[in-house]
Amino acid sequence: MNLMAFILMDFWRNFRNFGNTFFIVVLPTALYLFFGVYNDWSEFDVGNGNASAWIMIGMAVYGAITATTALAGSAAVEIQTGWGRQLSLTAMPHGAFVLAKSVIALMMAVLPVVVLNVIAYFTVAQMPAGVWVATIGLTVIAALPFALYGLAVGLLFRSDAAVGAASGVLVIFGFLGNAFMPLEGVLLDIGRFTPMYGSAALARYPLTEGTIVGTTGFVGTDPLWAVLLNVVVWSLVFAAACFALQRRRTSR
Repeated sequence: MNLMAFILMDFWRNFRNFGNTFFIVVLPTALYLFFGVYNDWSEFDVGNGNASAWIMIGMAVYGAITATTALAGSAAVEIQTGWGRQLSLTAMPHGAFVLAKSVIALMMAVLPVVVLNVIAYFTVAQMPAGVWVATIGLTVIAALPFALYGLAVGLLFRSDAAVGAASGVLVIFGFLGNAFMPLEGVLLDIGRFTPMYGSAALARYPLTEGTIVGTTGFVGTDPLWAVLLNVVVWSLVFAAACFALQRRRTSR
């Protein structure tokens, strides 16, 4: 099977899956419109932009992370249930299958980022052009470690239903990770140690420059090293889980 043909076919299959599309594109867009556009605080100044831009970035991070989680988890399930062996009967080698799935996951991750940024541009979000470009790139980069999270879930449970549940858990991660709405106090203290906090803070860094915004205004700062440490540590945790689960699978 031609690699490009497989990528386009599988991308279209995943895009047509209502469950995938809803959590990856529709839900983040609806949340952005509700919280980031149709509210009095949407045009309040936040860093190098406004509150609408702050909310949009968080929703884009959530959508991109949901995409990488779902696609990586599904790929792991497919390989373990024999789909990889079926493809090996065609002209597509195993390495090409992995490459194709990686490209599809990236395409699906970019999709909500593009949709949300376009909608934000034509509504009330405001950021300088350079900041806008930087946040788009960082949003996609910040979502990549969650491919390891999805892969670990797929290796552990070997079930599409489990991968779907893992994607649903991301709603909790998004709330605790300060992606959906500003946190303060104890919730913020707890949230700093959760998986999505670093990803959201990294994507917003060009906008906020580390400033933490709460419902009452400025509530602190996140140094860049702390944001990167969160991303690196959780990436290592997810990678270690994948390695351990793969070794268990191989030993069997």
